[in-house]
Amino acid sequence: MKNTSKIIAVANQKGGVGKTTTSINFAAALAKRKKRVLLIDSDPQGNASSGIGVNMKKIKAHLYHAYSGSYAAHDVLFSSNVKNLDVIPSNIDLVAAELEMISLTNREGKLKHLLESFNENYDYIIIDCPPSLGLLTVNALTAAHSVLIPMQCEYFSMEGLAQLVNTIRSVKKAYNRSLYIEGLVLTMFDKRNRLTHQVANEINIHFKDQLFKTVIPRNVRLSESPSHGQTIFDYDIQSSGAVAYMNLAKEFLNKQG
Repeated sequence: MKNTSKIIAVANQKGGVGKTTTSINFAAALAKRKKRVLLIDSDPQGNASSGIGVNMKKIKAHLYHAYSGSYAAHDVLFSSNVKNLDVIPSNIDLVAAELEMISLTNREGKLKHLLESFNENYDYIIIDCPPSLGLLTVNALTAAHSVLIPMQCEYFSMEGLAQLVNTIRSVKKAYNRSLYIEGLVLTMFDKRNRLTHQVANEINIHFKDQLFKTVIPRNVRLSESPSHGQTIFDYDIQSSGAVAYMNLAKEFLNKQG
């Protein structure tokens, strides 16, 4: 029997928690560890696309066109500058997909259906979800095997997490019985900040078994790399951010056995 891809949705409806940074660099770290990876930019802001170096001006078809049926999923697939890492990019047009899907039957399963043609081509498919709990996120959660949740250590994150967990439960019940939480990863971790440690302890109490030991530090190089269209490994492989994302990939792969 051929291997099928493991699909992971990177989700958090709270913006500014390092979700896209995590999608890009986690995908790149897996690719660096010789896994075949597909990164799907399912956020209309298109930050994962530009952050990995896709020039959207030169591309005529992207995820929206696959959703609308005007292009096959394979025709919106592009190679990135990172070996073993492909990407399906997006831009603001993707907002229209959400509106157009509202009247469709099986609208929650559209992305799952699109990804079936890639099932044996990749080890991992990483979906960067939008910072909302709308139809694009529900599609990602319906298609995914698991959810990776990046979390910033601040109190509002805890409130947002409860909402996200409820959404995951609802999707699991209605559309995807096997969906589970892959884990929570603490991002923008500032070890000098007392509040950071308090919130980290709180998260650890409630989600002990699901919390990755690797934390992603607050790191200037990580914030700079997307504006150069590069992963942290191409931008500054010596940085604490690069080391952290490589460790996250290693911890994740060890969990996979």
